[in-house]
Amino acid sequence: MGKNEFGVKNRCSCNFLLRALLVVSLWLVASGSQAGNIVIEGRYQKKNIFVVNANAADGVGFCIYQITVNSLVASDDVNTQAFEIDLSLYKFKVGDPVTVIIKHKDGCVPRVLNPGALEPSPSFECQRIECSRTGNLTWETLNEEGKIAFTIQQYKWNKWVSIGEVMGNGTPAKNSYNFQVQLTSGSNRFRVVQKSFDGELRKSQNCDMQSDVEPVAMRYDKKSRKISFTAETNFELYNSFGQIVKRGRGIEVECLSLPKGDYFISYDCKTDKITRK
Repeated sequence: MGKNEFGVKNRCSCNFLLRALLVVSLWLVASGSQAGNIVIEGRYQKKNIFVVNANAADGVGFCIYQITVNSLVASDDVNTQAFEIDLSLYKFKVGDPVTVIIKHKDGCVPRVLNPGALEPSPSFECQRIECSRTGNLTWETLNEEGKIAFTIQQYKWNKWVSIGEVMGNGTPAKNSYNFQVQLTSGSNRFRVVQKSFDGELRKSQNCDMQSDVEPVAMRYDKKSRKISFTAETNFELYNSFGQIVKRGRGIEVECLSLPKGDYFISYDCKTDKITRK
């Protein structure tokens, strides 16, 4: 009797366990669609995040099922077509690290309208920008609200050419920077710019100066198919379609591997034409 009773109980326990496992398995299949995450990381910039939701793939409810801000579950209503993640509720200070995780079901993708909301926007005010005769470019700024790289640009060859980067300090107090530039002969013009997440440029005023650098001359040897300069210089070599095929700094440019045709070589502060026959 004891054995029979033990056997019955054992079979019941097994059946119960199997049913429980089946329920858990079905739950995992049903909830397996809740595996997608959109992660937005950065620092607080006094901006909220705007989201356009989507319908769930099975047509029931919406795509997003939870949002966390620095591991805290957000109270924003996600059961709607469009909503705002209000970051002001968390009492962040400008520059505080923020991680927003938007959890959504599989088979659908919500859309963040301003993914750069946690990226700093260029806000610097350039108080001074100068260049010495030795090529030391210096500038001072105020009111930086976030760490963004300054791109140093030089106006030559009828365009602004980016020649280097210096990371900004990102503080509102006065900041001082310097960068060693390669001067061309004659008139030189420089500026520094910062680019926002969406590509907007904030520019300093121009810095103009006259250098003592000797002009560089160029010669193209048709036999060796080399371009030679009288002094080391930065250069860009373009084909007839305006595409850059070579770029660098040196005293000569190898053209042997280039297809036949017309080319334009920009160097020092000028541009000349050569023909590869």
